[in-house]
Amino acid sequence: MRFIIYITIAISLAACGAASKDIDPTVDWSVEKFYLEARAELANENYLTAIEYYETLESRFPFGKYATQAQIDVAYAYYKFNEPESAITALDRFIKLHPRDDSVDYAYYLKGLVNFERGGTILDVLVERDLSQFDRNLLLNAYRDFKLLVQRFPDSKYTPDATRRMIHLRNELARADFNIANYYASRDAWVAVANRTRLILRNYQGSSVIRSTLELQLQAYQALGLDELARDTQRIIDLNYNQDS
Repeated sequence: MRFIIYITIAISLAACGAASKDIDPTVDWSVEKFYLEARAELANENYLTAIEYYETLESRFPFGKYATQAQIDVAYAYYKFNEPESAITALDRFIKLHPRDDSVDYAYYLKGLVNFERGGTILDVLVERDLSQFDRNLLLNAYRDFKLLVQRFPDSKYTPDATRRMIHLRNELARADFNIANYYASRDAWVAVANRTRLILRNYQGSSVIRSTLELQLQAYQALGLDELARDTQRIIDLNYNQDS
């Protein structure tokens, strides 16, 4: 009788095990298996499945090199899956937990990319998008992320591209502020125009909108009756742009 009971229990346990595998085919996966499968799904652009595998890997195997790598790989998967908030959250967590990890420079770089491309397409954003029409705060966030990378990791392989993007972003931030100043001008809000143009001239010297900014500033000073400031601005325009005319 006792033998029959043991046999019944063994059969029941085997059935439960089979049922568990039917419900979750990853139940017996090793950490290495999880990581390889997640990487394969990522390479095949199955981003949602890759995210699921990376997050399950970390929950089941929270320590070690695979868990650490999964934390940054899942951020990239979120980025490619067009979930920027989740990508930023994952990257901030990685940077906080692993400030000295060999991949932390990449984490800063990826944060910059996420903000740089947020709300857009996967096209070449340097050529095909007018970033000055986008949320200025996103431009600032991307610029700050790239700046942190350049300052903290000047020898990183990601630094040259980050520097190139910073130059582009600096011009776009200047254009964004110039668009705001132009909007104020269309409303005859000349005090706001004067303040915004001063900000552009202080923060973005060398950008592509400097001449247009000076001309708009001159218009604001003239409208406000600030003759001395208007003369100073005209003098700067003549000195820098009207010498050949």
